[in-house]
Amino acid sequence: MRIEAVVFDFDGTIMNTNRVVINSWQHTYTVLRGAPVPEEQIIRTFGEPLEQTMARVFPDVPVAESIEVYRSYHREFFGKDITVFPGMRELLAELKARGLKLSLLTSRVKETTLEGLAKYELAQYFDDLITACDVTIHKPHPDPLLKAIERLGAEKEKCLMVGDTYFDLLCAKNAGVEFVLVGWQQAIPPEELVGERKPEHMIEKAEDLLRLI
Repeated sequence: MRIEAVVFDFDGTIMNTNRVVINSWQHTYTVLRGAPVPEEQIIRTFGEPLEQTMARVFPDVPVAESIEVYRSYHREFFGKDITVFPGMRELLAELKARGLKLSLLTSRVKETTLEGLAKYELAQYFDDLITACDVTIHKPHPDPLLKAIERLGAEKEKCLMVGDTYFDLLCAKNAGVEFVLVGWQQAIPPEELVGERKPEHMIEKAEDLLRLI
């Protein structure tokens, strides 16, 4: 077996949280700025740690205050507005059946990550979980991914990272790990997938990952 471990992103990769994330941001913009913004402006921030985005887009508002506006809405609607991407549950089950080690690496906080995994009974497939609460340096820095691989007891040359944003892609490249971009991603326009932002692999359906194993 060439690949012995796979590290997955959560939002936009395994779980379709796009709508609740966009709505949470629009709520925040409306409260703090009086009006929503074009969705494309929000989509471009997908994958970035919330604290970093808040500090950049609302520099005149204390980060803790803007985050609470966002999370108050997010907590209320998260469980109602998320779904698993088609084929992902079956893919995870097959990877485990083949004996691969699986990790979840996300910039989301642990509370809602666990809520999403519990709702769709996905936690059983993962050997490890690293959230924004577990690290101080975030994607695209390589450290979170290297930490995930180390905790799995795997070799990075035998690992894949699967994700949907620049933060995932550059994290993998910075760590020297092969990256798989999911075709259902919304964060990266196709014309920008060139140069250092061109992934080693792309899949259109969840089960397509199996051909890379």
